Amino acid sequence: MDQQAVTARGAAKPPPPADTVPPPVDVEQAEAAVVEHYAHLTRLAYLLLPAEEDRGRRVLAAHGLVQRSLPRGRTAPGAPDCGVHDGMPGERDGVPPGAVPGQRADGSGGAARGPGAADAAHGAEVRFGPGAPWRNDGDAGAGYAYVRLRIVRAALDAGRPRRPLRLPRPGGLPSPLPRLWGLRLHPRPGGSDELALDRALAALPAPARAAYVLRGLEALPDPAVRRLLAAAGAEDPGAALAAADRVAEPPGSAERRLLLSPEFDPCALQARPTDLLRRRQHTRAALAAAAALVAVVALLGVPGTGGGADDAAAAPYARNAFAEEALDPARLAVAGRDDWQRTGRADFAAWPARGARTRDAALLRRALAVWARPGESVRVSATPGTAAGPPAGPPRLLYAGDVDRATVVLFHDGLRLARYAEVRGEPGAAVLDFARADAADAASALAVVVGRTDGKVRYLTAPWVSGVSLRELLDPAAEAERVDRDTDGVTAPVPSPPLPTTAPAEPGTAAPGDEPDAGGARNGTRAPGGTADGAADDTATTDAPAAESPPDGTPGGSRDTAEQPCTTWPGLELRTRPSAGAGAPAQLTTDLGELVPARLTYGPPAAATDVAGAAARDRWARTACHLAALRAHGVRSVNSWTFAGQPLPEAGGTAAWVCTRADTWRGTGGVTLAQFQPPATDPLQQGAVAARARDTTACGVRAPHALAGVLWKARSGRWYVLAAGSRDVTSVTASGGVSGVAEGRFLATAADRGARARLTATLPDGTTLRPPS
Repeated sequence: MDQQAVTARGAAKPPPPADTVPPPVDVEQAEAAVVEHYAHLTRLAYLLLPAEEDRGRRVLAAHGLVQRSLPRGRTAPGAPDCGVHDGMPGERDGVPPGAVPGQRADGSGGAARGPGAADAAHGAEVRFGPGAPWRNDGDAGAGYAYVRLRIVRAALDAGRPRRPLRLPRPGGLPSPLPRLWGLRLHPRPGGSDELALDRALAALPAPARAAYVLRGLEALPDPAVRRLLAAAGAEDPGAALAAADRVAEPPGSAERRLLLSPEFDPCALQARPTDLLRRRQHTRAALAAAAALVAVVALLGVPGTGGGADDAAAAPYARNAFAEEALDPARLAVAGRDDWQRTGRADFAAWPARGARTRDAALLRRALAVWARPGESVRVSATPGTAAGPPAGPPRLLYAGDVDRATVVLFHDGLRLARYAEVRGEPGAAVLDFARADAADAASALAVVVGRTDGKVRYLTAPWVSGVSLRELLDPAAEAERVDRDTDGVTAPVPSPPLPTTAPAEPGTAAPGDEPDAGGARNGTRAPGGTADGAADDTATTDAPAAESPPDGTPGGSRDTAEQPCTTWPGLELRTRPSAGAGAPAQLTTDLGELVPARLTYGPPAAATDVAGAAARDRWARTACHLAALRAHGVRSVNSWTFAGQPLPEAGGTAAWVCTRADTWRGTGGVTLAQFQPPATDPLQQGAVAARARDTTACGVRAPHALAGVLWKARSGRWYVLAAGSRDVTSVTASGGVSGVAEGRFLATAADRGARARLTATLPDGTTLRPPS
């Protein structure tokens, strides 16, 4: 806005006594001050407001502060004495607030000092920013001082933190007026100096920003600024002044000219349209919502009356009976103790309801309500591919009782297992775990985790389980230890494997089964993968897989390392009654951090059986630690298959090639590991991972073929590329850094250390086979 020329009249009179009380201000005085100096007051408000919000909102907020600055009644107490009493409040050395002093007599610019200042005090023309000419009218000065105080107080309130529950303070409420629709207004852009000053002011607390602006724009001395800030509610005006002193001013801020820049003028604005496409979308959405509201009101009619006699649907406000039944404890499905013996398929649906609190209606209602509407304090976890929503109908109750420090309720809705746990006596601290359990059978519905405490797990076993034992997988010769169960089928605490804390992140943060106060971390640390030692003596090592391996000799690109040595891996052996049709009398499972333990098997994919016998246990003893990489993948079963036994060069013995495949409950996301297990004197030595793949059919029922290779060092120090395929492989070829062809399913060719090779194999039908990747 164009600047106006005014004449400063008269010099300041001596101040009145300190005990002089400011005269009251009536609403007409305040209104006259607002109308006369509106442009200057809105600039003051714009500079005082916080700069977090966008400039358009800040412009409207500044206009709102000025327009709300009038007294609420007819009169109001006057503003505090700011040291000037003949002329507008804030004049200093005859220069009105916001004025830029006249040019020096020598033409250098800036305020004249000494005798030259008297010219400005006796009629010399001075120029100032937007606003009407300053007057020496005492009434007008009192009205202006009052309005300025109201603006400063409101700006300080707007800069204070929100109150509890994020409720705004009275001064921080948005002004109902002015309002703008369809346009965005913002001041004219300034230069780099204005931008630097705006950032400097934005970094200041609200009182310090007010002190800086009152000094520069209003030309108030420090005592007047201190009194004005105190009257406006600032807690420490002295600290505010000190903070204002530390502002690093841009070069262009000499004589406070930057405060009068168009950058800070909320009355000289530029207009731009709002987001036209979004506005169109919002308009359509509003029209659709309005139409829907009209339709709902029309359908509702008079409360208490439903639709007509021919209507198939109930009144819109009627409750859905089936949705309510899902939350009613009395509607829970409950199987009898012996129903599993008469059912056509033994799975989780045949489990009876067990536990001491199956008749606790309050607990069951609370568990169902949390399942339907988990609050913010409820920690929810779900295996990959498992929905965490409410049940579609009344679920089946499997267990309700106290387990260690928690109260646990276990449900099954046909597709999922849901475990609710709360700290005993503290219903507000709860966890909710979900796991897929669709298409379960007697062999996979053997046990469910009901509690985890201090690195140990308790399981609820199926009614057709006749006995439970604990077996150490890393010690194949050790006998299994008996695990006791109570009358409900809950086991005594058994050790949990050392699952890694650095396992891949999956949906759900807590290990299912953790108690509410146990946190999300599992016991133990990352289990190791393949080791480097792989031959019959200390001089021979298993180095890099030949299939696209890096020259550092690390299987699969990086050798699995451990935060702690993998010295134990417990498994749970479950014996079943033959009448359940569960297959072998003893089935081996292990805990992978989920609600349902994973079943372990051994053998070719199409003929895998439960782990029994010395050969199966020996292979699992050198594979078990690799199970740590399968945590939180929703694993249903893991099969390990020795697909080849290759004689090593230079009479190095026979190495086993093992393919381990993990299948999930959801069907996708399976993981395949190909291992090289050379002769070893240490039974705890794990095989080296030669290949790893996800979402593949390799080593499964659909593709029961395998191919893998490594770079191996013999006792003599020579290096070889070794490769082996499954029984149906007719030839193996190595290319790239190493060249070689072998008829049959074994390849052994000399190579340099760090060599890379690409492996392919041929099947009887001419199909090309590659290692899992």
